[in-house]
Amino acid sequence: MEVIVTGLTEILAAFAKAEAEVDDKTQRVVGFGCNQIKKDWRRRWTGYAHIPHLPNAITYDVDSAGGVITGEVGPERGMLQGRLGVFIEFGTPTSGPIPGGLPAIDTEEPKFERAMGDMAEELLD
Repeated sequence: MEVIVTGLTEILAAFAKAEAEVDDKTQRVVGFGCNQIKKDWRRRWTGYAHIPHLPNAITYDVDSAGGVITGEVGPERGMLQGRLGVFIEFGTPTSGPIPGGLPAIDTEEPKFERAMGDMAEELLD
């Protein structure tokens, strides 16, 4: 029996090129998604008289360590009204929730998945 493989060199070259670019491109896609969530979340919490500063406390960070890229979005506890975020998002025994983060994530999720798929295709083209 004989097996003939053609195109293997090209595939290996595409994988090598993708490996060199994947971290940078993934960080950009994650950063863009986090920024979109931040902007949507801020919009959802804007206009409430009792939390005028809370929308500006919503920030995001993207980190990369050991080939793992993470993004974190939400109210910064050290910023003005930032500590109120959890109470506003989920409510308290005496006040109902004002969902901002969860709906913003739900809105961005399909866009993020599509962007990651597009990036993977681009890397292997």
